[in-house]
Amino acid sequence: MKPRRIWGTAAAVAVGVTGALAFQGLAGGGAGGDAQSKPVKAAVHDIALKPGEDGNVALGQRSTKPFSLLGVSWASPLAKAPGKVEARIRDAGSGAWSHWFTLGNNDALGDVPAKGERGATEPYWVGPSNGVQLRVMADGKSSAALPNGLRLDLVDPGKAATNPAPAAYALDTASAAPTDSSTPTDTPTTATDSATPTDTATPTDTATPTDTASSATDSASPSPTPSETSTSASATASPSPSASVTSGPPSTVPEPPIVSRADWGADTAGITPEDPPTYNEDVKAVFVHHTDGTNDYSCADSASIVRGIYIYHVKTNGWNDIGYNFLVDKCGTIFEGRAGGMDRPVMGAHTYGWNRESAGISVLGDYTSTSAPKATLTSIARLAAWKLGQYKADPGSTVQLTAGATQTNYFGTSFTAGTKYTFNRISAHRDGYNTQCPGGSLYAQLPTIRTWAAGPVAGLKVTSISGAGLYSSTYYTKAGITVHWSATTPSSLISKFQLLVDGNVVATTSGTATSASATLALGTHKVAVRAVHQSGKTATTTAATVVAETTAPTFTTTPKLTLRTGTVNTSAVPVRLAWKATDNAALRYVKLLSPTTATFGPTTTSSNRTAKSGTATTWSMRAYDYAGNYRTSSPSYTPVILQEYAATKSGSWTTKSSTSYLGGKSYSSGSKGASLTWTFTGRSAAWVVSRASSSGQAYIYVDGTKVTTVDLKSSTTQYRQAIWTKSWSSSAKHTVKIVVVGTSGRPTVTTDGLVYIK
Repeated sequence: MKPRRIWGTAAAVAVGVTGALAFQGLAGGGAGGDAQSKPVKAAVHDIALKPGEDGNVALGQRSTKPFSLLGVSWASPLAKAPGKVEARIRDAGSGAWSHWFTLGNNDALGDVPAKGERGATEPYWVGPSNGVQLRVMADGKSSAALPNGLRLDLVDPGKAATNPAPAAYALDTASAAPTDSSTPTDTPTTATDSATPTDTATPTDTATPTDTASSATDSASPSPTPSETSTSASATASPSPSASVTSGPPSTVPEPPIVSRADWGADTAGITPEDPPTYNEDVKAVFVHHTDGTNDYSCADSASIVRGIYIYHVKTNGWNDIGYNFLVDKCGTIFEGRAGGMDRPVMGAHTYGWNRESAGISVLGDYTSTSAPKATLTSIARLAAWKLGQYKADPGSTVQLTAGATQTNYFGTSFTAGTKYTFNRISAHRDGYNTQCPGGSLYAQLPTIRTWAAGPVAGLKVTSISGAGLYSSTYYTKAGITVHWSATTPSSLISKFQLLVDGNVVATTSGTATSASATLALGTHKVAVRAVHQSGKTATTTAATVVAETTAPTFTTTPKLTLRTGTVNTSAVPVRLAWKATDNAALRYVKLLSPTTATFGPTTTSSNRTAKSGTATTWSMRAYDYAGNYRTSSPSYTPVILQEYAATKSGSWTTKSSTSYLGGKSYSSGSKGASLTWTFTGRSAAWVVSRASSSGQAYIYVDGTKVTTVDLKSSTTQYRQAIWTKSWSSSAKHTVKIVVVGTSGRPTVTTDGLVYIK
């Protein structure tokens, strides 16, 4: 989706449409650049194509010299492009043939071609290959014919000794206004607006300039049979010009890491005096493009892809340079495009009719139906913000641009040359020209790019506060807190974060941080996070209420152990643990620390447990509040089993023996009025019995007073059952007496003793 003709650059002069270029590294201006980079040899091999009797071209499978990028070109850029161009290649490594893929056509701009310029498809990156098969078809109409001079161009971009560092590993430059030492020293020309401009996709957006660059002539007619020719040569970089060019203005935001032309292997030969770089007065807008072609490339090959596109433009299209000011790969690595100085308003040739006041950024790949990765969007946002920031332009605003041509855009909006129209500062190729570029998916992502580039930081929110407990909508802490946050704006566009307590900055972090700590004084505070975008715009989270307090919870009811009904064993007496804890702010939970562990909610006040008889056990509990304050209570209790023989007997009782009884024995009586009396000092008691369908009833007296009648009858036989319990608020001396009722038909009562807690 690129304009076909590029003027006014510091590109190398093409010495032939077919042949080789050598690229010498430029000094400075790049991330990890090497001013002494060795030349990168590259070559373009062409195969002349001849239509068959049906008017189409069918090139059978054939071996070729190595190549990684291909395209089809024809003699005149004004000729009607082929209806469809499809190709497949043979992988140089595996020897496997690829699927068929379609080569897209360049946008037909209708400008007057320069000498040596050719029409062509978009270049298509395929990776290391050594074989090709091709078919070129007209548009299907009976009168349609393929253009003259059809040629298949196979580009070998060469291999650099080292690849530029990916964006993720490149260091940010500290300077907001870097000096590009590779800037050509030829006296620049400044673009001026024309009353009736005619955009020819040239740096001047005016009448067609004269191309003074050398170029090889192409044969207008194809050879009788397909034939492959190639040449390879190593060009020597010309000495750097002695004059210096003024740097561009400083930006309001930092410059992102950019791989310079030197680092990706562009030719350093100077431009001809008649064709120096052309500079705009400023950069009012940025247009986003995609290069089309495959997305299935390795980011390690991105420099080669950029170099291949550059070679294709120069050697195949007959241009002087890449039209884009910058290119970005799917990993977010930014490459310098058109020569003339990254920090200067170099006029590109990327958006027909609007080049005079803008810069062009193109993403490697096809984003018609595939969204660009976050890393790519981030780099576009950083780059656009930096370029626009050089001229104090807000990337999120709109601007009036003067049309350089009369045309319509992709949406059918008409433009008249010389008239001003409103554009977003960050727009797409399709906004200004009738093209699908940069693809529907990437176009839909432009609002995100604008938001990230312009600021303030989007999606900022506090995600949690550690060192504090959240109850309802309030956090509680003893003093120290760590606030955690997140934002949707990438960290590379964020200058810093500030932690605010009651509106005051108490901590400042880098834009990559996601947390900060503070120590609070006792009392209630408002805590928030403020993000400072690289533009200086700020965003602040909703303030959280944080209470700092050091008062520990209290046990209004000390943990108490009482007996409960259930099966009694010497190692597991059924008991109930009860407590009540409160806090001046907010009770969080209560933990049982020993003899076992458990955690209870703030409203829970009891738990059924078991305890070992005859052993003093510490029941340690700890109450916590949301601030982290706690209090521990650790009373000790001993369950004691009093066997039946420890009671004072009255009436007739029979001793029974069985392993099912506590201690192996029990007392049984069916005599009305027979009784057993136990005396003990404790705070809780339970009568233990055996039960069956023939069991009778008994009266229970506590401290001489009848308190209840208990029926031992059960449909199933049960042993060691605590059938009745009684508890007191404190430990004291008590007596428990059981008396056989003598129930008619089932008078027998079998007792297995008494359990109490001391």
